[in-house]
Amino acid sequence: MVIRFTIAVFFYSVFFLPGCKKNDNPDPTPPTPAPNFLITNWDVDGVAGKDDNKGISINPYIRLHFPVAIDRSSVAGSVILNTADYTVSFQNGDSVLILQPASPLAYLTRYTLSVATTLKSKAGGKLFNAVDIKLLTQYDSADKFPALTDNELLEKVQLQTFKYFWDFGHPVSGMARERNSSAETVTTGGTGFGIMAIVAAVHRGFITRAEGRDRVLKITNFLINNCTRYHGAFAHWIYGSSGQTQPFSANDNGADLVETSLLLEGLLIARQYFDAADAAETELRTKINSIWDGVEWNWFRQSGQNVLYWHWSPDKGWTMNHQIKGWNEALIVYVLASSSKTDSIPKIVYDNGWASNGGMINNATYYGYQLPLGSANGGPLFLSIILFSVSTPMA
Repeated sequence: MVIRFTIAVFFYSVFFLPGCKKNDNPDPTPPTPAPNFLITNWDVDGVAGKDDNKGISINPYIRLHFPVAIDRSSVAGSVILNTADYTVSFQNGDSVLILQPASPLAYLTRYTLSVATTLKSKAGGKLFNAVDIKLLTQYDSADKFPALTDNELLEKVQLQTFKYFWDFGHPVSGMARERNSSAETVTTGGTGFGIMAIVAAVHRGFITRAEGRDRVLKITNFLINNCTRYHGAFAHWIYGSSGQTQPFSANDNGADLVETSLLLEGLLIARQYFDAADAAETELRTKINSIWDGVEWNWFRQSGQNVLYWHWSPDKGWTMNHQIKGWNEALIVYVLASSSKTDSIPKIVYDNGWASNGGMINNATYYGYQLPLGSANGGPLFLSIILFSVSTPMA
């Protein structure tokens, strides 16, 4: 019996087992994974998109273009428009996503449209790189307030400009502070602008004539009684309570002829405006004339040169050594220096200084506009002011 069983196993091993190999039932080949993909491009309101899209509508029409069809179920968790809900639709076999806010966006507000790598294609691929698209909505161009006429607008601008000089004028001197953060620093040139604003305010009826006159008289008295004058000129900055010079820079601690001229410009306008024969306005005109007549214009030619100099210091002298030549805000210096009744400069000083012996002539064109004077591409508009009738005497 044992022999028969052994023989049977032997035959089975020889004839049957060799045919049973591992490859007779191979495992199935794993499927090739779907490729990942990128956003091909996008557009916003029909305009080719950029990383930073500015001035878009508050109801933007945003299209995201892909090279593959997108799995719709993956969109909600992968495409986020911050702080805003949106609706989505599809085009071109689901390879184009169209997003529109569910309600209008806010004007002039930044939003970010974020597309995460969890976005999938229908084939199972994922977005290769996350994308953040910046969106800035347009401003609201609708009128917010009743429209103003030209005169109403001019009056509003004049009122608000005047209020800075009037409400924020230094309480002791009445002069204009350098800026709204300045406590004691007042500025001579800015005070000239403030005086012009006061004249406009009286004319417009913002304040009474007496109020305007008294403020200008307060400033004038402070200039005469408290402030140091350097050959008739004032410093750029002054301490508003004491009248002492506040250095503008290390070497600029004395006369500033340009700032003085801007101050005089305002004072002379006030002199012309407050022309009544009463004692108060007569006093004001007399004191303005004393300041105006006290400027030694020819001193600022630095030993008789045919040009005016901007700065002089009692301890640094002419160290700044800055000639006054255009094209800049300083033309008024030469107008006033030429108009002085007490120390007028000769014409050659203007010709050689401001006009640079003809070097001011340009006659070039810039963006189609002829420029008769100034630098090649046009001079600055900064304080391009000319005072008319400054030479008219007033008692």
